[in-house]
Amino acid sequence: MLTTRFVDGAPNWIDVGTPDVGAATSFYGGLFGWEYRSAGPDAGGYGFFRLAGRIVAGATRTTPEQGPPAWTVYFRSPDAQATAQAVRRARGSVPTPPVEVGDQGRTAILADQTGVPFGIWEPALREGVEAAGEVGSLCWVELYTPDIARAAAFYHSVLGWESSAVTFPGGVYTSVNPAGSGEEGFFGGLVPLADDPTEAESGQPYWLPYIGVDDPDAAVARAVELGGRVRMPATSLAGVGRLARLEDPYGARFAVLKGDPRQT
Repeated sequence: MLTTRFVDGAPNWIDVGTPDVGAATSFYGGLFGWEYRSAGPDAGGYGFFRLAGRIVAGATRTTPEQGPPAWTVYFRSPDAQATAQAVRRARGSVPTPPVEVGDQGRTAILADQTGVPFGIWEPALREGVEAAGEVGSLCWVELYTPDIARAAAFYHSVLGWESSAVTFPGGVYTSVNPAGSGEEGFFGGLVPLADDPTEAESGQPYWLPYIGVDDPDAAVARAVELGGRVRMPATSLAGVGRLARLEDPYGARFAVLKGDPRQT
């Protein structure tokens, strides 16, 4: 379960890269009630989304040369440099090597063997987001991948994850957790790209962040009103909850969820 009691290997930050931070603020503000605040003149255009005064995500302006608009999921690392080296050894890549973020910590953008980008955050003064696992904040993450076994081995070698086949009424799901945390540490899952026609159509593996909501159906309707697109309508899954997959007006993919993904 996602909380702000971060441990190594668990998600501790998310941010969205978008060509228009102002428009993204209007969309996510209208959808989740988030407010945007710049990180300051020295932050290169980076800023924070806040809910009730707590940071729940980041946002930055990106150009087409930097890739399509997308959400990035970051995981806690005790040593960003060592994690980057582990990624290289595991035949991933390091698009953005570790850099210092003032006195807040160190970050890097890495990519797994199939090219899926993800971030790491080595905390100093800032541990990560200030709310998680509750309405309006990150509550789950999923990797859509063409090869679950290969992905599980990669992230185990790089971030120490453990994976488990969890049976629920809808089938079998591969959950992941930080080393040694067991079922209580489940924070996400690995999903076969080919098993979902919506995602298989793109043919592109990626990380998907889930944001907690009180009413997924209302969130879907509001997202459409605000210019977003529905990738999967609100759907109830026994033992999981009710969820939907969406895109913002620029194509950054995310999901909404009501219910505990560990629930049985």
